[in-house]
Amino acid sequence: EFLLDATGIVVVWAQNGKEAVDYFKNGSNADVVLMDIRLPIMNGIDATKAIRKISSVPIIAQTAYTLGNEKDLAIQAGCSDYISKPVNSHKLMSLLNNILK
Repeated sequence: EFLLDATGIVVVWAQNGKEAVDYFKNGSNADVVLMDIRLPIMNGIDATKAIRKISSVPIIAQTAYTLGNEKDLAIQAGCSDYISKPVNSHKLMSLLNNILK
């Protein structure tokens, strides 16, 4: 949120994957989703799959766990791109600029 405040981007927080899915089920929309992979109640992979059934919104997966196959799982689930934590502000802004053109 700190990185995005200066841009004027409106940030809507979901505390878990289920809240993120419910946001879209309730008819709300977004220009882009930053999806953490490790979330309580419903993880980011399952939330992405559920959102994909409702919306084609671009989803950027983000995680601190860069080892293993999480990037591949995120892309297969429907994420548009992937960024590692800690998030590099320049890389995030570049991803957002490319997606929101």
